[in-house]
Amino acid sequence: MSLKHILEQLAEERLSYLVNGHAMRQESEVGDLEVMERKKKLLEKRKVDIIKAKAKAVIDHVRVEDDGTTCLTYTIHYEYVCKEHDDSLYMEEHIEERVAFLYDHILISDQEIAKKPAGFHEGTSIIDYSQEEREAFGRAFQYDRLGAVQYAEKFWNKRNPAYKNFSDNCTNFISQCLHAGGAPMRGHPNRGSGWWMKQSSWSYSWTVAHSMKMYLSNSKAGLRAVRVKSAEELMPGDVICYDFEGDGRFNHTTIVVAKDKGNMPLVNAQSYDSRMRYWSYEDSTAYTPSIRYAFFHIVDDTTKD
Repeated sequence: MSLKHILEQLAEERLSYLVNGHAMRQESEVGDLEVMERKKKLLEKRKVDIIKAKAKAVIDHVRVEDDGTTCLTYTIHYEYVCKEHDDSLYMEEHIEERVAFLYDHILISDQEIAKKPAGFHEGTSIIDYSQEEREAFGRAFQYDRLGAVQYAEKFWNKRNPAYKNFSDNCTNFISQCLHAGGAPMRGHPNRGSGWWMKQSSWSYSWTVAHSMKMYLSNSKAGLRAVRVKSAEELMPGDVICYDFEGDGRFNHTTIVVAKDKGNMPLVNAQSYDSRMRYWSYEDSTAYTPSIRYAFFHIVDDTTKD
């Protein structure tokens, strides 16, 4: 049996648990069993059924340890056809980077790889301010929600080479979506001011989740937002910030791309690439019971009208 077949068999076991309720292996072997249980409960609460699911694995690297243990890193792409209570259908997708250990083709452990927080390492972006955009700082702009959502749909599982990209790319991706919606950059060259990316530099608010949350909370020109109390109040093109540990430090960002039949957001994101994912992230390995959310409704900048 090939290594890829072993990994896809494991993935099919997870999917069978979600779709048919079949028993899974012990958590030490299968990995993330608690996450799968939370996802199943979430689907039941939402009255959503997964009627079809599939997974495809791609092995990225294989290493054999001195004791004969095989360590492999791989990427797996899950697709779920979801049916809501009115029989309408939508496709949810996740891409996970995982590491598995096997001995003599017997699985020992398997788990999702944790990403390093976005930093400010060297690199360049070909994005630059245009004269037109610099002038837009002094004009009103209308947020193009459709443009932002279309960008989120196009790039949720790939990286736009026009921008510098990171291992932890979640907030950088959301910034790109907002910029595709017409939000003008401002604040260059001060990294601690404004919201911008230019060639080999960028603001903290462009790439770091907590900094974006603070920027959206306080910006009075250009990209602006109103913080609302509940997820139901959001529209496609709006932003959710996540504090997984509930310690006041926000560490993830998503963009709303649709609403389900319960009027709740479905989101796209990167780092842990996801499409049409339920907004609460209860099915994430990063989720904790202490999670806190910040809901931001992006507003048009009418301050120059």
